[in-house]
Amino acid sequence: MLIGATANTIDEKGRLTLAAKWRTELASGVVITRGVEKCLFIFPKNQFEKIALELANQGIELSFVRAFARHLAAMAEYAELDKNGRINLPQNLCRFADLNNAVTVVGIINCLEVWNPQTLAEINSQAEQNVNAVAEKYGRLIRHTAQNTP
Repeated sequence: MLIGATANTIDEKGRLTLAAKWRTELASGVVITRGVEKCLFIFPKNQFEKIALELANQGIELSFVRAFARHLAAMAEYAELDKNGRINLPQNLCRFADLNNAVTVVGIINCLEVWNPQTLAEINSQAEQNVNAVAEKYGRLIRHTAQNTP
């Protein structure tokens, strides 16, 4: 499980060193792609493949499925961690997320997000204003799921 957050830097060669606590889960390779809210997603390769399969099963005739698949896949890149736990971040993806030197990497259960620290602070501020409504909605979803699970 990918949880926690770290302050980090992208070196002059475009490499990001991932925290040791995440490396085992990412050792089989990753997919780096555009996230939502102007960040990058770093998925374990097998997790990205599950999401891709789920999107494919939804059907390409649905415009929202095509749009989200396009968002995730069009700029996606496979990467491997080197012996020091570093991955190369493609320049086009760094431009998309406005990443320069300092970054914040956040584990959100099934993937990592890579943020410009200022953008993340703005997103977190907005989220805190809505946390009660989100918690209530999520609580209902969990209860519904639990009631329908054998």
